[in-house]
Amino acid sequence: MEILAFGVQADERPLLERAFDGHHQIRCLDVSLNRDTAPIAAGYEIITAGVNADLNAEVLQELAAGGTKMIAQRSTGHSNIDLRAAADLGLTIGRVASYSPYSVAEFAWGLAMAVNRRLVRAAHRTRDFDFRLDGLMGRDFRGRTAGVVGTGRIGEAFTRIAHGFGMRLLGWDVADNPACAELGMTYVDLDRLLAESDLVSLHVPLLESTWHLIDGPALAAMKDDAILVNSSRGGLVDTAALVETLKAGRLRGVGLDVYEEEAGLFFFDKSLEVIHDDTLARLMTFGNVLVTSHQAYFTEDAVGQIVDTTLANVEDYLAGRAGENLLVAPEGRLTPERQPAAGR
Repeated sequence: MEILAFGVQADERPLLERAFDGHHQIRCLDVSLNRDTAPIAAGYEIITAGVNADLNAEVLQELAAGGTKMIAQRSTGHSNIDLRAAADLGLTIGRVASYSPYSVAEFAWGLAMAVNRRLVRAAHRTRDFDFRLDGLMGRDFRGRTAGVVGTGRIGEAFTRIAHGFGMRLLGWDVADNPACAELGMTYVDLDRLLAESDLVSLHVPLLESTWHLIDGPALAAMKDDAILVNSSRGGLVDTAALVETLKAGRLRGVGLDVYEEEAGLFFFDKSLEVIHDDTLARLMTFGNVLVTSHQAYFTEDAVGQIVDTTLANVEDYLAGRAGENLLVAPEGRLTPERQPAAGR
């Protein structure tokens, strides 16, 4: 069987082709799946898509009309999928429930270190043979407070690194993680975490309850010299409120690997185009802000696991098995607790 893969990155393609070799043919496209590209899938029973695919009801209807019956999303998050519409159309939806938590946790720390020690600015200067230290002073993380918002597998990995730095640990989640508690983490309410933390890192899924979790009041509760890192989902942060906070001269630094309106921008070369997103354009003007293009997961280890799980989801579908990664079962039934986030 030939399977169509949308949104395949150049470094991801060899891993996909190697994993599917001997099992199925796979046709890789670098274009993202959306309303304009959905007709390409006509005739393909199984397709796979990346995290920035736009799988709203209209797109799903187009796919179903073209003969698609199964969509294997190559990501953990699924806020981009209208699961109710998929169920109504009888589509099977799979995802990657988990992959290397260290890929994201380590990258989140990379962002924190980069904004704290002004590494990007320093690198730009030295390329011009400007070796001054003006404006490059950082500070030790040891002895300061790390606030971890979400202490699942990735949050726990982030916490272990923070513990290695010798930081005081605060956590917020719907349930305590005993492994984090053993490291000395104190679980507190979100307001206290934001008020006391020198570094706040976000590791919660995007749900209706977490949409704009870090909004204007939350940002106001943070220390003026705190660092904010988001390597989870862009919708966790109210970007307009963040811009206003930065314009007021608050926050020591911000590291963002995700952005709430990243679809259609991230993973593409927009260097020769006019950017019409005024909020993102303004955000990029701040010298203490580092934005990367949703690459925290992008390691050989994590992508390899994502690809292997995607193949397993395809094989489960073809064998009629209800695998653990199902969001919508073959008979059009939503699996427990699978609901779209904030209508997105």
